[in-house]
Amino acid sequence: SLLQETDIIPMLYFIGLGLGDAKDITVRGLEIVKKCDKVFLEHYTSILTVGKEELEKFYGREILLADRDLVEQGADNILDGALEQEIAFLVVGDPFGATTHSDLVLRAKEMGIPHQVVHNASIMNAVGCCGLQLYNYGETVSIPFWTENWKPDSFYTKIAANLERGLHTLCLLDIKVKEQSDENLARGRKIFEPPRFMSTQVACEQLMQVVEKMEQEGEKCRLSKDSPVVCLARVGAETQKIVSTCLETGRGVEMGAPLHSMVIPGECHFLETDALKMWSLDS
Repeated sequence: SLLQETDIIPMLYFIGLGLGDAKDITVRGLEIVKKCDKVFLEHYTSILTVGKEELEKFYGREILLADRDLVEQGADNILDGALEQEIAFLVVGDPFGATTHSDLVLRAKEMGIPHQVVHNASIMNAVGCCGLQLYNYGETVSIPFWTENWKPDSFYTKIAANLERGLHTLCLLDIKVKEQSDENLARGRKIFEPPRFMSTQVACEQLMQVVEKMEQEGEKCRLSKDSPVVCLARVGAETQKIVSTCLETGRGVEMGAPLHSMVIPGECHFLETDALKMWSLDS
C-alpha cells in the first residue's frame, strides 16, 4: 500500500548551506529542514557569516550544534536517531567539502540507515570567482596555525608539486573552534579557547618563513617573496573581498572578518592573468 504523507521513513539528510547567509540554502534543502524531526548544524570545519539564531529564525526550527567531538566521537547520537526519525545534518558549503562527512555516510550505511544529499556551493568551486579556471587547480592544501613548538610545512611541498605542474593551489586556512589549551587539556578541564580563524596575512607570513628558511639552508624553493598570491575573504557573502598581490605584500593586506582563503597561481592563461589584474592593489 502507498505510504501516507504522515508516515515517516527514517532518513539521514546531508544538506549543504552554501557560503553566504541563511538564504543560501536551496529550496529543496529548506523543505527538508522544515519537515525533519531533528536538525544538527556541523560547526567546526567552516562557519557561516550569520549565527545559529539567525538560521533558526529563517528555518523556523531549533538547531542543535554538532561540534567535532559529537561528529567524530559521538556520531551515534546522530545516527541512532536516524534509525527511527528523519534527521537533517547541515554543513556550511557542500556536505562533502570535509572528509568527516564521508565517514558519517559510511557509518550510516553500515547501520542500514538510508541517506540523501542536497548539494550546494562550497569554496572548492566558488573560488572560481577570482578568475582562475577551476580545472587548472591541483591538490588543495590546508595551512594550520603554527605554535611555538610546532611548525609543520608539508603544505609547502604540495604547493611546490602543483607549481611544478603549472597548477593553481587553493589554500584552506585554519579554523580553531572549541579548542583547549595544553594546560586545560592536561588537567581534563572542559574550558575552551575563543574561536580563531586564520587570516591571509598569517598564511602569507608562515609561507614567507618557509621560503626564508629554505633560502638560508641553500635549498631550491619554488616560491619567493615576489610569488603571486590571491587573498580571498568571505567568498559568497555580500562583503566578499578579493586581492591579488605578492607573497611579501600579502603579509600586510587587511582582508577583514573571516573566513579567509588563499590561492597560489600556477601558469596562467592570458584571460586568467587579466582577471588577476582586476583584483590587484594598484587597480
